[in-house]
Amino acid sequence: MTTTAAASDAPTTRATHFGLAVVALAMGGFAIGTTEFVTMGLLPQIANGVGVSIPVGGHLISAYALGVVVGAPLLAFFGARLPRRGLLLGLMAAYSLFNALSAMATSYHVLAVARFADGLPHGGYFGVASLVAASLAPPGRKGRAVAAVMLGLSVANVIGVPAATWLGQNFGWRSAYLATAIIALVNILMIVAFVPACPGDPEATGRREIAAFRKSQVWLTLAAGAVGFGGLFAVYSYIAPTVTDVGGLAESAVPVFLLAFGLGMVAGTWLAGELADWSIFRALLGSAIGSGLILLVFFVAAPHGWWALPVVFAITAIGSVLVINLQLRLMDVAGEAQTLGAAMNHASLNVANALGAWLGGIVIAAGYGYRAPALVGAALSVGGIGILLWSAAAHRREVANSSASRS
Repeated sequence: MTTTAAASDAPTTRATHFGLAVVALAMGGFAIGTTEFVTMGLLPQIANGVGVSIPVGGHLISAYALGVVVGAPLLAFFGARLPRRGLLLGLMAAYSLFNALSAMATSYHVLAVARFADGLPHGGYFGVASLVAASLAPPGRKGRAVAAVMLGLSVANVIGVPAATWLGQNFGWRSAYLATAIIALVNILMIVAFVPACPGDPEATGRREIAAFRKSQVWLTLAAGAVGFGGLFAVYSYIAPTVTDVGGLAESAVPVFLLAFGLGMVAGTWLAGELADWSIFRALLGSAIGSGLILLVFFVAAPHGWWALPVVFAITAIGSVLVINLQLRLMDVAGEAQTLGAAMNHASLNVANALGAWLGGIVIAAGYGYRAPALVGAALSVGGIGILLWSAAAHRREVANSSASRS
């Protein structure tokens, strides 16, 4: 859904096996989703392994997110003209390398650098893979092809993250990063085997892409994502110790909660499409309000063990509605700068990732406990609501000024 508009006029490229080509592209999303979120499921083990506290270990999540923030616009700016299959192969090779380095890290600082570097290809991969999927699709199936690529991220949260968390709990946290490095290598082979050569965009220019940043609605949409979506990550980043220390459940329950996060993401992605057909902005505002309320419910439910499980499902279901509709709004307000617009949505959401993990770590370190990040998350949701209302008011002023100038 995120790049359909951008790719609607892309030239059609023939693939010998269209379905396998899309699966290969989605596999990259699976690898990325698994490596991004498994750190949250193994945070206590990783922190202990590199000799830091859990709140300090949470900065590893922020390091990855900051890598996405830095890498997404750079790759969109410099990579738009490059052959797309070659760019995908390079991005996946980088993913495999930096996951392997994460597995071999001997200290917290080395691991933090490796996690930052691992985030650099994130936004670029999703943008380019979506464009390639659209160019391969026959008429009338471009949207489905792009959705299939994005589904890899959701499936990662249903299968990849719980499985990698279980692997890390039983064979050491390093094994989880090593597994994701291997998945990335397999994805490289699949891209070589099934994805045909695809040209870049010969008309892409840095000036055209940068023009998006002159629009206030682009900045407001990015800010709404960076602040409003941070609440989910404030909770998700510390879900493992919350389940065990607050909920009183065994360590083996953590993968089950991660599975609930993943299932909520799948359900929310479907719901987001239905609500977007009704009203993108109303869906955004409703999901922002719903996120704040459900995070307050989680604060109450967290000490009650398994009773918190459906609340976890609801957190990501509502959050996914916010994500998809933020992307749709951003693609609408970015104008011709579609490549950078798509990439910056990933940057915005990973600012939310970094912000939520960082603020959650602060309140935990201050002695307020592992439930406190839920209150931080609710406050961030309120901030997101305020930005959305600001955006709506600014839009009304722009329309009124435009009407006045024409009359």
